[in-house]
Amino acid sequence: MSNITTYLRLNIFINRVMVMARFIDKTIGQLLQDRTQVNGNDEAIVYPDEGIRWNYQTFAYKTKQLAKGLMALGIQKGEHIAVWANNVPEWILLQFASARMGAVLVTVNTNYRESELEYLLKQSDSTHLFLVDGFKDVSYTDIARNIKNSGVCPELQRLVYIGAQNVGDMTSFEQLYDIAEAVSDDELVSREQLLSPNEVINMQYTSGTTGFPKGVMLSHHNIVNNAYQVAMAMGLDHGDRLCIPVPFFHCFGCVMSIVASVAVGAVMVPVVSFEPETVLQTVESEKCTALQGVPTMFIAELNHPKFNDYDISTLKKGIMAGSPCPMEIMNKVIEQMGMTDVTIAYGQTESSPVITQTRTNDTVSRKVDTVGQVLPLVEAKVVEPETGKELPAGHQGELCTRGYHVMAGYYKNHVATKQVIDDQGWLHTGDLATVDVEGYYKITGRLKDMIIRGGENLYPREIEEFLYSHPAVKDVQVVGVPDRRFGEIVVAYVQLINENDCSEYELKAYCKGRIATYKIPAHFFFVSSYPMTASGKIQKYKLRKQAINALEQSENHL
Repeated sequence: MSNITTYLRLNIFINRVMVMARFIDKTIGQLLQDRTQVNGNDEAIVYPDEGIRWNYQTFAYKTKQLAKGLMALGIQKGEHIAVWANNVPEWILLQFASARMGAVLVTVNTNYRESELEYLLKQSDSTHLFLVDGFKDVSYTDIARNIKNSGVCPELQRLVYIGAQNVGDMTSFEQLYDIAEAVSDDELVSREQLLSPNEVINMQYTSGTTGFPKGVMLSHHNIVNNAYQVAMAMGLDHGDRLCIPVPFFHCFGCVMSIVASVAVGAVMVPVVSFEPETVLQTVESEKCTALQGVPTMFIAELNHPKFNDYDISTLKKGIMAGSPCPMEIMNKVIEQMGMTDVTIAYGQTESSPVITQTRTNDTVSRKVDTVGQVLPLVEAKVVEPETGKELPAGHQGELCTRGYHVMAGYYKNHVATKQVIDDQGWLHTGDLATVDVEGYYKITGRLKDMIIRGGENLYPREIEEFLYSHPAVKDVQVVGVPDRRFGEIVVAYVQLINENDCSEYELKAYCKGRIATYKIPAHFFFVSSYPMTASGKIQKYKLRKQAINALEQSENHL
């Protein structure tokens, strides 16, 4: 066994011993009830614009009544119900109410359109859809009606409308509190006693950066323990007020933010729909001490014209996740936003979601160059993709992980499940990584993102990091596209701080002599935004398609 393997195994053993007494063998509902007994009179959820300031006792009571309302609708233990809404208060209530009465909550991406929603409802066997009126310029109610009336989703029984007005052909969310009186407290208690922490309670569909979405099945056990360990790593505690602009339908929102807050008794201060100035306003008005976000969110906040108009001096901690953070952005987050204890988290929905995380006392270079160490009770290793052989420190391979956090599988997709979880229980992430002798992991790219140019293996992250050093560059994404001569060539999509401040010629000149010639992008495309999932992940496969189309068109015009 290699030295790195011995070190990591010893580290895992020490982690197990240290946290075994804190291991949580509870359902999501029990977690909230326990928190209420300790912090019942303390604030739990704040929506300042809606006048909502619920303490934990009020929060728990509302989820109890809603759970009874769900039972009054006839929803059974293990039944699938879907929610299609932005970060409204009812989303949080539904998350805990469904968990208390045993329904599996299926979360729907707010950017979905009709064909995507139809696929999710049908594939997930959801019987109820809870929805707001719409989001941005999309009418959810029109889409949901079309699907229900078409009969293409035979399991779908009812639409439940979240909103103030009455919608005649849908059940009102508020009506659930009225019909809750038909179910006694004892009946709910009896239902709760049937639940096991190891049962699936949540389904999230993969964000679609690489293909058709699959339903990831997560248990109480997955979610509660990962949320708690994430909270511990980021230093979140009872005295904190956490601003949550990340979407609830993603693990970053519902696990790393909502459940993590309940696990330690922090105050949740959600932002209904992300707008950088709204985040700054919320942090100032509610004196938030912590903030979640993907790098693009932090970039938008830092670059907002009114950034300096807001007092965000209460900020200290939070999580940045979803994609790599450039050194320049990390420095600004620490120096200009005051988030000295910000941490970086890495994982995926299939790992509920966090595998590794930096700690609050890690150096800035650790927070930029690595994604931290494994969380307690989590195993990880780097393996040779072709053989599965574990690699020594410093060698690049596929990151695999094993432990309590690994999903139960993909819903109704045994083949896909077997492709990512091997016979020893290791989840194969599809991410390229290295690990150093101290157990810090570095993500170097996706197996499918690696560019092979003339026999040379190129990793987009390395080229992106170099281009970030140009003073005119705000953000950059590198992809590979097919080429007759080299097999693949490098293409860069660049966002500039100020439009027209830099040209393709200038960027190529900047690269020359500083990085190897074969790493210099053959083409630069200047853009104002990137195609993204609603959880903030940049869809590189779409950028690749755009580049291929653009280059084909330019050839046709020659």
